[in-house]
Amino acid sequence: MRNHQVTVPHKLLNPDGSLKEPGWSKSLVQAYDRRDIKKRKTRIKEWDYYYIMSNSNNLALCLTVSDLGYIALHSINFISFAEPFEKTQTVILPFPMGKTGMPSTSARGDVKFKNKKLAIEFLHKGSSRVIRMESPEFDGKKGIRCNIVLTDEPQDSMVIATPWADDKKAFYYNQKINCMRASGKVEYDGKVYELDPSVDFAGLDWGRGVWTYDNVWYWGSGSGQVDGHTFGFNIGYGFGDTSAASENVIFYDGVAHKIDDVTFNISDNFVDPWTFTSSDGRFEMSFEPIIDRNALIDLKVILTDQHQVFGRMTGTAVLDDGTKVHIKDFLCFAEKVHNKY
Repeated sequence: MRNHQVTVPHKLLNPDGSLKEPGWSKSLVQAYDRRDIKKRKTRIKEWDYYYIMSNSNNLALCLTVSDLGYIALHSINFISFAEPFEKTQTVILPFPMGKTGMPSTSARGDVKFKNKKLAIEFLHKGSSRVIRMESPEFDGKKGIRCNIVLTDEPQDSMVIATPWADDKKAFYYNQKINCMRASGKVEYDGKVYELDPSVDFAGLDWGRGVWTYDNVWYWGSGSGQVDGHTFGFNIGYGFGDTSAASENVIFYDGVAHKIDDVTFNISDNFVDPWTFTSSDGRFEMSFEPIIDRNALIDLKVILTDQHQVFGRMTGTAVLDDGTKVHIKDFLCFAEKVHNKY
């Protein structure tokens, strides 16, 4: 059944390491446990990625802590939409293989990384999430740091459990939490940016799993508000066996509205206008890029080629009851990523 929803709590994996129930859910109904995986440690991939989209300051901040088996990738991305420009710092460490200590759920547990160049913390403080980061060496020692509080986590998220047809012990378990309100401060190059939780929002990409070696994916996300209502979306496709469910969801006032397949229509020049169309007609959008955050790491055996394009989306989303939500110049991003690792 297409778009099968998982509703009964149970362990994510069978005793042989295969997915117990492929499908989507509104929370982490299936319980992930790294110890249940039946692949070598170098194949396990775990990451937490937060983006903060600040309409009040016309900027975005993206933070990643990841343990990808072969390598750990921890990064900061600061994107200004006014000029525009982007600055990125990435710390790469070999063979972490679980030593990063990523929690088994997004609902509790803290994520921390620190060395001489970079410190990142993703913390749970009651019903809030706290993001702290500092890097004196960022952008030629201009320096960057932040202390951000995320609140108003919505009742629904998008969770997907996806297998691979050619490897029964490979799986992708992913949660996207949209539309958290962001307050606090970001300081870059001596300038302090105050976040306004009435218009500034954040999202979390929480992922755990074992992938096959060579994959391409498409992903788009946005979090904000439209006519006084919180509005967000998660769209994507590209790898794994998605016959059970897609990860395409519209969020409206904290409620998930499941939609069918969404196609990204893009050219090889990523800053040309894009369009998005859905098989059920419920997500029809145009997208005007502002900046392409292209990151290429080529270590031959390990490759990651990312085009994360930030821009503004205009079009119509249709909720489950047929209500049409019209958005205009909605700040968001969409990406195409090719990974070999």
